[in-house]
Amino acid sequence: METIDFDRMTLTPGMRVLDVGCGEGRHVHAAALENVAEVVGLDLETASLAAAQEDYEEYIAELSDVPVTFLSGDALRLPFEDGAFDVVYCTEVLEHIPDYESAIDELRRVCAPGGTLAVSVPRAGPERVCWALSDDYHNVEGGHVRIFDREELQAVIEQRGFHRVDGHFAHALHAPYWWLKCLWRERDERGEPPLPLRAYDRFLEWDVLESPRPVRLLERALDPVLGKSVVYYFELEGQA
Repeated sequence: METIDFDRMTLTPGMRVLDVGCGEGRHVHAAALENVAEVVGLDLETASLAAAQEDYEEYIAELSDVPVTFLSGDALRLPFEDGAFDVVYCTEVLEHIPDYESAIDELRRVCAPGGTLAVSVPRAGPERVCWALSDDYHNVEGGHVRIFDREELQAVIEQRGFHRVDGHFAHALHAPYWWLKCLWRERDERGEPPLPLRAYDRFLEWDVLESPRPVRLLERALDPVLGKSVVYYFELEGQA
C-alpha cells in the first residue's frame, strides 16, 4: 500500500532516493523499480528493516538492478552528508515525533538543491475521530503525539526553503477501518477482534494484493472526503 503517488514525481537516472521511516520498505521497493541510481531506506525499528530486506530479496531484487540499502537510524540525526539525496520521502512519521520541526530540518539538510521532498501525515478530520473514539490509539509508546493542521505543516516546510508543487489525499478505505478498530477494542475468547473488523481487514489485504480496478476507482473518488492521509510534494529552491 503506497502512500506516495510515483506518477506525480519525476525519477530519472542518476537520482539518489532516501525513505526516512521506511518501515517494511513499501516505498523503497517501489522506488527500486524506477530508473534511479540508488535507494536507501532508514528506520529505527530493526524488525521492520529485517522484513523490508527479506521482501526486497524475495520480490524485488530479481526485477531491479538498482542498489538498495536498509539502515537503522534516527530521523533527528540522519547519518548522511548535506545534500546527499535528490528525492526524500517521509511518510506517516512526523506525527510520531515530538520535535518534528527538527526532523524537517534534517530532511532539508540531506535534500539536494532542486531536489524533491514528499511528506505524508494523517489527515486532521479522520485522525480526530480516532482520538475521540480511543485514548489507546494515541496514548501508547511510539504513538501519535499530535494532529497536524495541513496548512500549518505546509508553512513549516516552506519556511525551510521548499515550495509545494502538488498534493492529494490517500487511503479513504482505511479511515473507516481505523474508526472500527478504535471503537471495538474488545477481543473474543480466542483473542481475536470482532468478525466485522476481521472481515474488513481481510478486504484491505485483498485490495493491497490484487489492486482491483473498481475498488481503486472507488477509493480515488472517496479520497477527497475520507482520505486518511494527506500527501504533499515539495521542491527545494536552488539548482540541482
